[in-house]
Amino acid sequence: MNEFKKAKEDYESTPIPQELGSRVRAGIRQGKTNYRRRRWRRIATGAAACFVVLVGTLNLSPAVAAAAAEVPVLGGLFRVMTFISYNASDGGINYVVSVPRLETDGESELAQRVNAVVQEKVDAHMAKARQDWEDYKDAFFATGGTEEEWAGREMDVIVEYEVKSQTDTRVSFVVTLAEGWVASMEERYCYNLDLAENRDITLAELLGENWVERCNEAVRAGIDASMDQEGFTLFFTPEQGGFTTVDESTAFYIREDGVPVLVFPEYSIAAGAAGSPEFPVE
Repeated sequence: MNEFKKAKEDYESTPIPQELGSRVRAGIRQGKTNYRRRRWRRIATGAAACFVVLVGTLNLSPAVAAAAAEVPVLGGLFRVMTFISYNASDGGINYVVSVPRLETDGESELAQRVNAVVQEKVDAHMAKARQDWEDYKDAFFATGGTEEEWAGREMDVIVEYEVKSQTDTRVSFVVTLAEGWVASMEERYCYNLDLAENRDITLAELLGENWVERCNEAVRAGIDASMDQEGFTLFFTPEQGGFTTVDESTAFYIREDGVPVLVFPEYSIAAGAAGSPEFPVE
């Protein structure tokens, strides 16, 4: 139950009890997880770029959210705004939150739908993170943990987004929801929107009729390239539940040069150390 303290040691170099044992050593091997935690911690320290909330509640009013908004990206028909942004700690949970919102010059059903979906996912992520923390705390004390041992334990809850590309009428961005503590979790949601035509952009539109074959070739080539000299790879074989084919539900974002990049969830086609695999289709 002390694995979180060891994970924290990786980026803070703090002393840690010897009794952590094999579970901690297994956690250290998850290098990519540790890298993400260090990156999140660096983001958290940039308080000057965030709207800092020093209250217990995490439910910001629309007025407060508007006051915190930044406008990092401007488009001809739309703006991608940081609708809610704050850095806060509450009950052992460190929140680093930046929620995007699409604002259009006129009515846009697509923008309204995407905003609602993003907010729904963020709300669900926050509720799950708080429940995960409470469940972990209950299990810790139920198995003999003490208040002294519990002190100092923390959980990172992350909501962030990145605009991958934009034109006057189109935008591609990715929203990342993550937890970092005893276990780690990261989910990425990709949005590729044509605001002029009020619709989602598809892989078939970008790659043509043979888009499935092109995507499959790109993924298989990427998996082959990941193998070391002994033939080891973090990716699962098809028989192990690994990659077989893309379909209409396969997530992707669009780079600035127009190339779509396929994005797969953690653990879906590879071991956790592979993170969330990406494959450009050039």
